[in-house]
Amino acid sequence: MQISITKPASNWFVQEMDLEPGSSVRFYVRYGGMGGIIEGFSLGISAEQPNDPITSEEVQGITFFVERSDAWYFEGVDLNVKYSRKWDDIQYEYPPHN
Repeated sequence: MQISITKPASNWFVQEMDLEPGSSVRFYVRYGGMGGIIEGFSLGISAEQPNDPITSEEVQGITFFVERSDAWYFEGVDLNVKYSRKWDDIQYEYPPHN
């Protein structure tokens, strides 16, 4: 699995989560919510440092990552995070992993 974060999405995280260079954002699996890959689960975010990342990407000095313990959720797909001007929010895309 790979992760990609657009620069506008990174800007959204910096603004919404009050991040500074050197900060990290974890994408994790949570029970409940809507719009996820597996019914009954969705993606959560938290500002924390990586412990055992399976993938990460640094954008504008911010590290975005997924821990190995959440890899099961992304089996066969990648995670692309983009910013939507229309909704003034981030959007997740899960293209098939090549």
